Amino acid sequence: MSLPVVLMLTTVPDASSAEKLAQDALELRLAACVTELGKVRSRYRWKGAVETAEEIQLLFKTSAARSLELERFIAANHPYETPELLTWQADASNAYGQWVGAETHRPTHV
Repeated sequence: MSLPVVLMLTTVPDASSAEKLAQDALELRLAACVTELGKVRSRYRWKGAVETAEEIQLLFKTSAARSLELERFIAANHPYETPELLTWQADASNAYGQWVGAETHRPTHV
């Protein structure tokens, strides 16, 4: 049996941006896990010119229930004017899917 999880991929310009975005998303329980995929070289068109930049890719794992909140959080806290944000649903093992759901469960305030 498998359970759905949502994966979100973004790139950031440096290690401090990666650390802050990942840590804050985890503390807010918007993601159960953030994997730093490492440095990548991106080539892209931006404002009429071809650019090249070294970036760090981050892969966030979250539940469908928190995915929209995570997307909004990343957009609001990302250092880029137009951040890359790619989202897709994946089937996870039952145990991993349950863990993602539990770790991203919205906390109740006592």
